[in-house]
Amino acid sequence: MKSKLNLDPKVIDSARSCASRIAHSMQEFIDVHTTVSTERTVVRLLGVDGVDDVETPLPNIVIDQILEAGGLPRGAAYWMGNAMIQTGLDPQEIAEKMSAGELKITELPAAGIKEAKEKIMPYVKDSLDKIKAQTAKREEYLDTIGEGRTPYLYVIVATGNIYEDVVQAKAAVRQGADIVAVIRTTAQSLLDYVPYGPTTEGFGGTYATQENFRIMRKALDEVGEEVGKYIRLCNYSSGMCMAEIAAMGALERLDVMLNDALYGILFRDINMQRTLIDQYFSRVIIGYCGTMFNSGEDNYLTTDDAYEAAHTVLASQLINEQFAVLANIPEEQMGLGHAFEMDPDIENGFLYELAQAVMAREIFPKAPLKYMPPTKFMTGNIFKGHIQDALFNMVAVWSGQSLQLLGMPTEAIHTPHMHDRYLSIENASYIFNNARDIGNEVEFKENGIMQQRAQKVLKEADELLHEIEKDGLFTTLEKGKFGGVKRPRDGGKGLQGVCLKDEKYFNPFITIMLGGEK
Repeated sequence: MKSKLNLDPKVIDSARSCASRIAHSMQEFIDVHTTVSTERTVVRLLGVDGVDDVETPLPNIVIDQILEAGGLPRGAAYWMGNAMIQTGLDPQEIAEKMSAGELKITELPAAGIKEAKEKIMPYVKDSLDKIKAQTAKREEYLDTIGEGRTPYLYVIVATGNIYEDVVQAKAAVRQGADIVAVIRTTAQSLLDYVPYGPTTEGFGGTYATQENFRIMRKALDEVGEEVGKYIRLCNYSSGMCMAEIAAMGALERLDVMLNDALYGILFRDINMQRTLIDQYFSRVIIGYCGTMFNSGEDNYLTTDDAYEAAHTVLASQLINEQFAVLANIPEEQMGLGHAFEMDPDIENGFLYELAQAVMAREIFPKAPLKYMPPTKFMTGNIFKGHIQDALFNMVAVWSGQSLQLLGMPTEAIHTPHMHDRYLSIENASYIFNNARDIGNEVEFKENGIMQQRAQKVLKEADELLHEIEKDGLFTTLEKGKFGGVKRPRDGGKGLQGVCLKDEKYFNPFITIMLGGEK
């Protein structure tokens, strides 16, 4: 299809090829390293769950003991398989004995790698069967009751209490929502463990726990059957426990997960080595279970200028896309992020925003793009804010966005009430219906404002990607090229949880999820 923005396909190919080389270069680093959170994910997928008497998760107890004994480079899969051979116990029983101080997993007699692999394989297959069953359930719902039209109406709940979140989520669905995101409580991304059980308190959101996922999934299935469409559930696979939460989401049928290769580095000061290793396993899981990921490029525009830094968003989208390709994620699951965040006082700002959105759609034609609402320049004037959201909604339907996080008129005032969501859903539904096919009807002026803008952003993104390739991604992040945020390679949180794999390391889940050994 001919580009309405007259984008040069050679420049797009140049930028995408460069992003691919950047991602492949980083993958060489990723492939020879592991982390404590990646290994906790292996343990969780083998069936280890629960907490001890002081609320320490059993996966943390297992991996902390292996780390302290110097055994992390061999990987949790070997140690757990070997322990099963030597003790005759299953993974959960082994974890409980370790928690009780009755077992030192690295001090047992050592079996061979082949034997350890064979011993854990029934548990690996059982876990993968559970994930496949959840994926099949999603497909069954989509085939029988269907879903809403794109752009999906995407709303958030954030009370801190999962049971109150359920009440608000069901109300939003009855008002027309297609996706409900349970906002994660403030700073959970900095916890190097996943809390356990249902939670009834949280600041700025609700803890991401497997039980909370289960509770909300059940509620959305119920209300989805009531209204006659499948409702997608969104939460976070980010922070210090990216892969663990991805595994929990796969087991509980989350449909959308916030997951970005660079977000934790830039906006949570998590060590870049740790984040890049963890994002790989998290994305392998996401690709395997059919979940859409949402990347976080919209956040760049809250710390940098949305007009001047637009090319950094496109460069990051291309890098996120290529990291996803390496994790075997199809384009149809790549919810690449961007946002309507320009200063509303910019003359012709609507045209620039439209150019950005159409450009993203043309460069990523199959991706379920995640479009974020104006937040940075919301003032508390609910009437002006509602108009800003209306312009955002118009750009969304015009440019064919996929996941539309609805803006709220009370943005910058308080966490949305149920009637705030109703007004936002009503706003978007009205505009989507009245302008449904505007994108198919309108062409853009040759060499006009919009074409020139998009072509300039694409050219600058291509140039930035070639700079990143030359310098390396680690150095680029140190220089603050994304979001205006500088991070040191050996700084941030979580570096102590990174190690080189040894020659006997194996992770059966990555191998099988990527289509390897059965």
